[in-house]
Amino acid sequence: MRFSIDPGVLERFPGLSIGVVLATGVDNSRGREQASEVLRGQAERVRSAWSYERLDSDPRIAAWREAYRVFGAKPKKHWCSVENAIRMILSGPGIRSINPVVDLYNAISLKHVIPVGGDDLDQVAGDIQLTIATGDERFVPLNGTDAVSPKPGEVIYRDDEDVLCRRWNWRECDKSKLIEATTNVCLVVEGLPGHGGSGVARIAEELACVLVEFARGRAMVHEVNGKNPSIEI
Repeated sequence: MRFSIDPGVLERFPGLSIGVVLATGVDNSRGREQASEVLRGQAERVRSAWSYERLDSDPRIAAWREAYRVFGAKPKKHWCSVENAIRMILSGPGIRSINPVVDLYNAISLKHVIPVGGDDLDQVAGDIQLTIATGDERFVPLNGTDAVSPKPGEVIYRDDEDVLCRRWNWRECDKSKLIEATTNVCLVVEGLPGHGGSGVARIAEELACVLVEFARGRAMVHEVNGKNPSIEI
């Protein structure tokens, strides 16, 4: 199995760097309360430090809004995952606890204001690629049942059969969602210029450490970018 970035994505986003965390043998039922508390703590920090005005002026958020514009998404309608999480916290309902691995990667995402997501490797068919949609791919959204297709030109994650995430990190699929029974995961820390290079690698290392601390298992970290666009996982 390989994880790669399509040359077309790197051509549009030459400063892109992705920290890939591969964690195997995790216990995603262990440390539930502790992981939930970590997430609540980060959510409280967001609630006290962020505002909608800050969202509009933060360069990290601006970089993702511009990336969405580049591939044809409307930033006022489609937010990157971390902006969406911050907005959920500011609007009142907050960000709910799911399970330890998801809670921990959401906490890291909020802490560093960077998109983080992941897939259950045992549900992935073949390779994982960040690529440009042709528009005829199959996508079943998280907790959904009906298949739809992405729009041509969208940046998507896909395996050999389905779209794993639409509009880069906007909406994840259902088939590879992380559940309590998940034991092997591939998590991504997605950095545009400003979070690039060692910043992404450092955040990915932090994520790997907290995963092992709370969910046990083993974790390895890789960095995928223009110089190293493909890794074996």
